[in-house]
Amino acid sequence: MILLDTGFLIAFFKGEERTRSIVGQDVATTVITYHEIFTGLKHRKAEKEAKFFKDFFSKIRMYDFDLAAAEASSEIMAKLLSSGRVVNALDVLIAGIAIANRAEQVGGRRSGGDPCLRELFNQVRLLS
Repeated sequence: MILLDTGFLIAFFKGEERTRSIVGQDVATTVITYHEIFTGLKHRKAEKEAKFFKDFFSKIRMYDFDLAAAEASSEIMAKLLSSGRVVNALDVLIAGIAIANRAEQVGGRRSGGDPCLRELFNQVRLLS
């Protein structure tokens, strides 16, 4: 399963061709990504985009931030803090959800997904 992050979904909304083939695969997203998308849309009062994303999110598997994700993300954050690396906390929560749900990729290969999140996810997979 490929976990689609906020950067990927924004690229998909903008119609970037490279995202189209990935959306047809085994994909999911997270409630954290939903939060990030709708925070921006509500801030900008972007009704057209909100309609698009409400429809999109109603059709895709969406993972919650549950106890397994909290355990995974707290381990990730502890390792990052120990190494002195500062990362966006929401990215760490998404990585925790990805690990807890056995995602194979975050974003998608050259898909417009967040490079920092993919790097974080790849590092964590190696550490686990």
